[in-house]
Amino acid sequence: MNTWKSVLKADPTDWLLEEGNPSVRYFTLIDILNLPRSKPQVRKARAAIMKEGIVPQLLNKQQAGGYWGVPENFYEHSKYKGTVWQLIVLAELGVDGSDERIHKACEFVLENSQDRNSGGFSIYGNPDNGGNHSMVIPCLTGNMVFSLIRLGYLEDSRLQKGIDWITTYQRFDDRIDKPPKGWPYDITLGCWGRHTCSMGAIKALKALAEIPEQARSPEVKETLIQGAGYFLQHHVYKRSHNLEKVCKPGWLKFGFPLMYQTDALEILAVLTKLGYYDPRMQEAIDLLLSKQDNQGRWTLETTFNGRFQVNIEAKEKPSKWVTLNVLKALKELHNNNRGI
Repeated sequence: MNTWKSVLKADPTDWLLEEGNPSVRYFTLIDILNLPRSKPQVRKARAAIMKEGIVPQLLNKQQAGGYWGVPENFYEHSKYKGTVWQLIVLAELGVDGSDERIHKACEFVLENSQDRNSGGFSIYGNPDNGGNHSMVIPCLTGNMVFSLIRLGYLEDSRLQKGIDWITTYQRFDDRIDKPPKGWPYDITLGCWGRHTCSMGAIKALKALAEIPEQARSPEVKETLIQGAGYFLQHHVYKRSHNLEKVCKPGWLKFGFPLMYQTDALEILAVLTKLGYYDPRMQEAIDLLLSKQDNQGRWTLETTFNGRFQVNIEAKEKPSKWVTLNVLKALKELHNNNRGI
């Protein structure tokens, strides 16, 4: 057993490589086994994502215009069946961004949700297309930037404006005396106020972490440093002003996909992807390790099944997605040369 797997009760890799879940198989091949994307088995797994399982089921529900359901209800009135939510799921599943159906979905979101003035993403659209300037929110902006990067839009000028929105407006305040004033802070107080909403903060950090290191601007790098510092100050999932308490009890339960919510695993995974190991992460690492079963697998403890277009895995059952994300985090910790 490799060094980074020494903390596992058993090695679940063969289970993750089973044919039934092509997305998990694909990410296991490239992220756990380090196989090049050019290898035949990797290319086969990637192709299978578009042909088998959840992805074709989702795409069969897509309308000709690239959206799901009622076009104007892409966010607020159809959680989690609207278009922006499907884009998150598809990006997480590793779909082929060059597929015309995926391209249409991306273009629909850029046309209807992105605020053309600022580059942020809004929960409502304008009658003349483009996102409603007054309803741009950080968690959606982070999720859309993450998804669009994954789907091949990093060099697109519209996506670059979304990145600029994050580096310009995203805050990592920790119960400050004087919260910021002006747009966008005055219109979404639940996202900002004296203490930044941690869900919005981690989605912003997750989005910027998706940018290859060599392509990160000085502003992106600085925002990543600020965001990582914020979560380290919180020991990943604790209240920074009382480290005996958890920010939200739900963060102790691991799920996939998380949509605008988060959990201790997602936050830890972003920090490890960015190269961090810090003693303040140890409680989260211990929490993560405490949840494995005797076969080295992790359970899907929370889910939005029943509200998705297509259900993803089964609650309270061993989860390939959660297990994969745990293994990736553990492997990153080892690669950071800090140990576990």
